Amino acid sequence: MAKRIYLNLAHMSESGAEMKYIQEAFDTNWVVPLGPNVNGFEDDLQRYIGHDKQIVVLSSGTAAIHLALLGCGVGPGDEVIVQSFTFCASAHPVTYLGATPVFVDSEADSWNMDPELMEHAIKERLRIKGRLPKAIIPVSLYGMPYRIDRIMEIADRYGIPVIEDSAEGLGSCFDGRELGSFGQYGILSFNGNKMITTSGGGALICPSAEAKQHIMFLATQAREAYPYYQHEIIGYNYRMSNVCAGIGRGQMTVLNDHIEHHRHIFDFYREMLADVEGITVHGEDFDPRFRSNFWLNTITLEPSLHVKGEAEAYNHAVEGAVGGAAGVVHSSGQVHTSCEPNANVEAMRLALDRDGIESRPLWKPMHLQPVYSSNPAFVNGVSERLFRQGLCLPSGPCVTDDDARYIVEKIKDAIV
Repeated sequence: MAKRIYLNLAHMSESGAEMKYIQEAFDTNWVVPLGPNVNGFEDDLQRYIGHDKQIVVLSSGTAAIHLALLGCGVGPGDEVIVQSFTFCASAHPVTYLGATPVFVDSEADSWNMDPELMEHAIKERLRIKGRLPKAIIPVSLYGMPYRIDRIMEIADRYGIPVIEDSAEGLGSCFDGRELGSFGQYGILSFNGNKMITTSGGGALICPSAEAKQHIMFLATQAREAYPYYQHEIIGYNYRMSNVCAGIGRGQMTVLNDHIEHHRHIFDFYREMLADVEGITVHGEDFDPRFRSNFWLNTITLEPSLHVKGEAEAYNHAVEGAVGGAAGVVHSSGQVHTSCEPNANVEAMRLALDRDGIESRPLWKPMHLQPVYSSNPAFVNGVSERLFRQGLCLPSGPCVTDDDARYIVEKIKDAIV
């Protein structure tokens, strides 16, 4: 296959609606972090999320988490319960504020925060510190819902606000209700690999107009009402550009199509891999209230499954970013870390890569990251096991049925 198949690439609408809004921004000279597209994109998202929520569009999902923590009053010396099985952006903003992430492991079916372990962590931190954590951050890993009913019941009982990190979960639902609409705040991401994109960007789902106004104040450098620049608290430059918001308005017209395509690709993988012993496609069948957008489709490989090239899987140190991963990486020159995917998983990734297919290991749990090695963590082994066994497969709107068929064929070819 001549083309390379990526995990998840942005896909513009066939109608070209994005260009219409972008052109309007240039024609009217609204090339700033406010304007008609910003307002329109917020209105579109507000209608989609519903439940009387208010939306603020921002420069990134990470910025949204940072502002949500500020909205919950998190500051130096506080503790915040964070799902361990997640991307680092769920935890880093806690550290920005001088607070401490307390990591909680996952349950085996959803792969997301284990509510019972979460309550145990709350009780233990209260016993040790004499005060409750200031917030709880569950994550919709790869678009899969979390048990928000149980999480909210526990959080409400202890009076702890919930910040839903649904950056990967736009269009995912629990019991028919959009993720991000249950907690005090919800996070969305519009990075270039998400369900819809603004090239970069994110949004904060707020509980009220008053909360939205406060978040917008913080996101625009916290300027006081004087004819000159007066600052009495620290603010941030976190608002979304009117040009980027124009892309988002156009993308909203294809959001439902993108969700259905991701779910279609999930069904395709599940059917085509059903007869492969030792490979499981992660699905939502364990709970009828769960509806995932399947932002990334994922598989796990049993340790007993053998893949060609296992013995050489870790022969060479990685020098740059793997696949389509963005940014600059630090090359350590080391091949191994204390916890890594099993040799059959890495061998499968390398085999697919040689055939022009991007795949990637699951997120390495935060409690296993060196930067967080001294943080409190309540673990049960689930996320570590999944990290050792899991792989993400191409899932986006650019992945055709023929692509998915080719991917499955190459997976089967790699098995001994």
